[in-house]
Amino acid sequence: MIKSFKHKGLKLFHEAGRNKGINPEHAPKLARILDRLDASKSPADMDLPGYKLHMLTGKKQGQWAVSGLSLKGAQND
Repeated sequence: MIKSFKHKGLKLFHEAGRNKGINPEHAPKLARILDRLDASKSPADMDLPGYKLHMLTGKKQGQWAVSGLSLKGAQND
C-alpha cells in the first residue's frame, strides 16, 4: 500500500496518469512498480525479477526499496 510520495512527479503520475515530472520513457515500468506497490501487503510481495528489492541501512534501516530506474534528470515541478 502506498502511504505517501516524496517525489511530486511520481505522485502526479500515480494519481492522475500525467508524465509531468518523470521521464516518459520510464512510465510503463513505473506504472507496473506503483501498481504492484499499491497492491502489496508485505515487502515480499515486491520481490519480483528486475525490481531489486533491498532493505535500506543507516537512518532508513528497517525500510525497503526497489530499484531499477534512474530518476536523475526528472523534473520535480
